[in-house]
Amino acid sequence: MALGGFHSVLYVLQKARGAGGLRAMWKAMRSPNACKTCALGMGGQQGGMVNESGKFPEFCKKSVQAMAADMQGAITKEFFEKYTLSQLSAMSSRELEAVGRITFPLFAGPLDMHYKPISWKEAIAKVTEKVSKTDPSNSFYYCSGRSSNEAGFLLQLMARVRGTNNINNCSFYCHQASGVGLASVTGSGTATVTLEDLSKSDLVFLIGCNPTSNHPRLLKTLLDLRRRGGKVIVINPLVEPGLQKFNVPSDVRSLFFGSKISDMYVQPNIGGDQALLLGMLKWLEEHSAIDETFVSQYADGFDDVRNQANETNWDVIEQHSGVSQKVIAEISRIYRESNAAVFCWAMGVTHVKGGVDTVRAIGNAAIARGMLGKEGAGLLPLRGHSNVQGMGSMGVAPMLKGPMAEAIEKELEITLPLPTEGGDTMWCMQEADKGNMKYAMCLGGNLAMANPNTTFSQKAMSKIDLVSYMSTKLNQGHFVGRGAETIIFPVLARDEESQITTQESMFNFVRRSSGGTPRHNGPRSEVEVLVSIAEKGIGTIEWSRYRDHSVVRELIAKCLRGFKTKKEHQIEGRTFHEPKFSTTTGKAQAHVIALHAPAEISSNQLRLMTIRSEGQFNTVVYEEEDVFRKQTRRDVVLMNEQDISAFGVQVDSFVTVAGPSGTLVVQVKAYPIAKGNCAMYYPEANILLSTKVDDESKTPFFKGEVVAIKKN
Repeated sequence: MALGGFHSVLYVLQKARGAGGLRAMWKAMRSPNACKTCALGMGGQQGGMVNESGKFPEFCKKSVQAMAADMQGAITKEFFEKYTLSQLSAMSSRELEAVGRITFPLFAGPLDMHYKPISWKEAIAKVTEKVSKTDPSNSFYYCSGRSSNEAGFLLQLMARVRGTNNINNCSFYCHQASGVGLASVTGSGTATVTLEDLSKSDLVFLIGCNPTSNHPRLLKTLLDLRRRGGKVIVINPLVEPGLQKFNVPSDVRSLFFGSKISDMYVQPNIGGDQALLLGMLKWLEEHSAIDETFVSQYADGFDDVRNQANETNWDVIEQHSGVSQKVIAEISRIYRESNAAVFCWAMGVTHVKGGVDTVRAIGNAAIARGMLGKEGAGLLPLRGHSNVQGMGSMGVAPMLKGPMAEAIEKELEITLPLPTEGGDTMWCMQEADKGNMKYAMCLGGNLAMANPNTTFSQKAMSKIDLVSYMSTKLNQGHFVGRGAETIIFPVLARDEESQITTQESMFNFVRRSSGGTPRHNGPRSEVEVLVSIAEKGIGTIEWSRYRDHSVVRELIAKCLRGFKTKKEHQIEGRTFHEPKFSTTTGKAQAHVIALHAPAEISSNQLRLMTIRSEGQFNTVVYEEEDVFRKQTRRDVVLMNEQDISAFGVQVDSFVTVAGPSGTLVVQVKAYPIAKGNCAMYYPEANILLSTKVDDESKTPFFKGEVVAIKKN
């Protein structure tokens, strides 16, 4: 059965009615502001529901869910008097999201049983005092992809002026491997293509990603590609029904009759992508299908990669990947016939051990056929939140790129702290667990619940003297991630700001959001809150001038090449339509990879992948039901039928899943996932996972760790 279609249309109508009516939702969605959800991007100065190519209407369930959440009423003071911290911490993500908007600052101390309202003056004073008196090395600053470029830039600037590089963003737990890997291939850590390139491609690879749930509007692009004779190859251990057939609501024919999305669906082991990609190179080499002109004139290091492929035998490739030589040959044949291929991937690639090398392996595959440096072809990490890429561009990371650091020092006549080890998200959490962190600032996000090993993250956050959050609504992190003292600042949504803010899509396109009228009295701009803290807590420079967002953008433009202050634009130097790259040699860099074998499993063990549901965005759960996978509850483990039989358990029975750091009792569900692998919902399954991270990206292993299945 095809998915999406009228079910999605009906859901949108119901959500709109619940948020104040269709007219109110239409007005909000059409406002000239960037979409609040995925980094595919739409909205901005062309108006809401318009993409950078001018196509209208462009929206999905996710964008309506996020808008409806921001259109909720205010949480009352009586609510916090009624419900204790213990009661609120027991609420689900969906329940907390539906409570309403936070409109006044909240405070909880070490002996408090409730969050209590606190004045803005007192809340700012508490934070500024803590910032000013804390050794900079004993603090960290974290930012989600929800925030604006202006707020993100100020956050990292505040931290560095104060004297620390303990600055990180949510990409360390999602696409950091993409940035590190891409930078080593093309010299730029972002996508090499524009949205328009997808309309010129004839083949799209979807590796370790599920755009049906996470980037729904991409399905229309894939539909158009297939109608013009192109092909789509999905590589994913888990069958995603929406990537097989889908009713695209914005296309009349597809809405009524459904559309085939994938031409080929391949299910490797979790962590088996490296071997599969190496197998593709081996087949291309064996069948004289390498673009010899490209690899000799426009790439470095490919001969070494070629040798690695030749020297790796097919038995190893099949064993590691979990995919037969015959299937890899068929993938490679389709690729050989392509003139313009785009490789897309997401966290199925970046969440495993060796994720950076897997990105490099994708780069090797593109180099082999000359699929870099021309229109309609290239590399596209499918990033999650609407401005997570912008946070990277703004320098919200422990290590500032040299030109940005030099520009900041020159413009502000200051000296920034020297680059040091650490500072990434997990390092900061581990330092907190050691008792070394005294203050943490969280600009959006849900750090505690996004962290692997939830027991560890709760303990680590509880050891911090003061944690401050800037949020629009409640989430589980406000309770699981409390410090000895915790302050929550209520902030405006981007379509409520009084000044323009900017956001950057996965295509390096910077949108301008005009803001609008606040829906409630009380919340303040993130920039206003940051400047208020910096003025008294940090000093050194004239912070007050940065209340003007245009002044912040002028400073950004001086520090980031290609950033423009007056209009929406594509950031220069990242998109490659000619084979001239931003590397030291000007050529694409091929890499011999350290081939990682998927984790070995014994008789009662499986490799685990954590997944998001259709009714979910990051840690925010809007609906308990996962419509696309036909799951009505979240406390489940999705297993291959053969594994269910071999383990001697029954469908719908309850089992204990034991991971490196914890256990969960869940219900067994049969599902088409590669044998030897299983799937559970994020963030609930995080309690099972270890705090180990990839050596290069510092990203935890949300996919690929081994769990044991035990009968109850």
